[in-house]
Amino acid sequence: MANLLALLITIVFQSLWWAILIRVLMSWLPMANIRIDPYHPAVQFLYSVTNPIMEPLRPYFTISMIDLSPIVALIGLQVIEGLLLMLLGVRSF
Repeated sequence: MANLLALLITIVFQSLWWAILIRVLMSWLPMANIRIDPYHPAVQFLYSVTNPIMEPLRPYFTISMIDLSPIVALIGLQVIEGLLLMLLGVRSF
């Protein structure tokens, strides 16, 4: 049972990690003259998944025009995932 729960935790946290990374990469596309439609359902879903994680961090980790909240969120997700797996007594997958 612990292994199943550990697998679920890993899947959820890795999915969030990739969602944040994809959002960061999408934010760079306009600099390459590639337009992203913010009203596209996939983009809206990505924002709805990542905003609850990144928005609370944004006021504290934005320096001038550089937003470091994705980096902090990615590190935080890894730390929380590791702590949860350690509490379950399961090694990381």
